Formats: sequence, structure tokens, C-alpha cells
Amino acid sequence: MKKSLLILSFCVLSLSANAQNTSKSNKINQLLELTGTGKMGIQMMNQMITSFKTSYSKAGDKFWDDFKNEVKAEDLEKMIIPIYDKYYTESDIDQLIVFYNSPVGKKMISTMPQVMQESMIAGQAWGKQISEKVIEQLKAKGHLEK
Repeated sequence: MKKSLLILSFCVLSLSANAQNTSKSNKINQLLELTGTGKMGIQMMNQMITSFKTSYSKAGDKFWDDFKNEVKAEDLEKMIIPIYDKYYTESDIDQLIVFYNSPVGKKMISTMPQVMQESMIAGQAWGKQISEKVIEQLKAKGHLEK
């Protein structure tokens, strides 16, 4: 009898935990949808393909069009859900959904591609400045030939 109750209790707890995980996963999926994560992934892929087209021009447009049709934003989202699940509680996800549905959250979503692009350009300029400074100092200290 005790064994049956123990097994039943374990099953109920497992079902409850699974329901919570499903609820949380659904909320994470909603958040990813809201923030356009999948769309941004597709944009990045399109930029990569533009670069590949130059390097692999013999492949032809049909190859690249067919390849693009195989790639799905949902595949990226499925890979990201466990990462969000690892770092954010369900309450965190709920609050992020509220934020991204607010006017400032919506503004952040709409301006994020431009902010990221300009931030990357700024980061490249910063990296160039640092490398130039390193080279200058290496030369000044006699570690490089002038």
C-alpha cells in the first residue's frame, strides 16, 4: 500500500513539474515571438548567405533559394528555449513579456536591429583603435620593427 502511494505521489509530482515546464516553455516561446528572435536569426542567415554567394558563386541562385526555404526560425527558437529556461524563472519571463508589451519595450524591439548594427560598427572602430594603440606601443618599446 505504501509503495503504491509512493508511486502515485511520484507520478503526480512528475506531472505537475512537467506542466510547469510546459507552461514556462510556452511563455518563453511567446517572449521569443514577441522580441522577434526568430526573425532576427533569419536576417542574420540572409546576411551570411549574401556573403556565401560571393564566395560560392558557382552554386547559383536556385541553390541559395532552396537552402533558405529549408531554414526555419522555429528551429532557432527551439534551441534558445532551454537557454532562457536555464537563466530565467517563470516570473522573470512573465515580467519580460509585460515589459516587451509596454511602449518602451515595443520601441526597444523595433529599434534593436539598428542599435545592434550601429553597436557592431562602433565595436569594430573601438577594436581598430585598440589594435593601432597596441602596435604603436609595441613599436615605441622596441618590440616591433618600425
